[in-house]
Amino acid sequence: MLRVFNRIFLFFLGATILLSCGATREEVVYFQDIGNFETQVNTNILITKFKVDDLIGIYVSSLNPETSAPFNLFRGDPNSSGQAAQVDYLVDQAGEIDFPVIGKVKVVGLSPDELRILLRDRLSEYLKEPIINIELRNFTVTVLGNVNGPGTYPVIGEQITILEAIGLAGDLSITGVRDNVLVIRDYAGTKVYNRIDLTSKNMTKSPVYYLTQNDVVYVEPNKRGISASALDTSQKTSIAVTIFSVLLTSAVILVTRN
Repeated sequence: MLRVFNRIFLFFLGATILLSCGATREEVVYFQDIGNFETQVNTNILITKFKVDDLIGIYVSSLNPETSAPFNLFRGDPNSSGQAAQVDYLVDQAGEIDFPVIGKVKVVGLSPDELRILLRDRLSEYLKEPIINIELRNFTVTVLGNVNGPGTYPVIGEQITILEAIGLAGDLSITGVRDNVLVIRDYAGTKVYNRIDLTSKNMTKSPVYYLTQNDVVYVEPNKRGISASALDTSQKTSIAVTIFSVLLTSAVILVTRN
């Protein structure tokens, strides 16, 4: 009977180790190939370009507020005491916006600075020294999979790196694969899929290190993560309790017989 008891104990010990095994350094550490001191010139600069279905906020001002007023659209009366919301411009399927007075303007593929210069030239015949503020309103990134806070996050400004996006999502979970992160990008109606290795310093050279509006980042689970999805915490607890009960019952029987 002692041999049976030992077998049950070893089975219980092995199951406990299996259910609680930790991750290795290679699975969880970022930038694994960086030495104690290194420098790297950042040549991978991404400039945000407007896409179809973007929402663009444009505000025009000049030395004479009255002459610039027709170029700003509001919902409600901006001169009243109530709150008037400025109207954003939707980039249509032709890549254009319909701007007051000057009509259709091709914006797809332009950066905010390029659009600012274009509008300044077009408005120069109506306004003296126009000042144009441009903001991309729908810059969001979506982070899914094995991260601590999956979701869609708004981006402030015109640039975000994949590391910053993952930071918004609360970092990768311990079971997230770090060397094969997928980025899905929509470009001119075509889905582009690219993968990036977050464990390497060369991630900064990847074409998806800087994200664009509406990019989707997906982190797949490693083998332990897949196993955990099939065997959730409640099931693990149930199995552990069952094993412990069998072990305890066997121990009581052995003690009683002896």
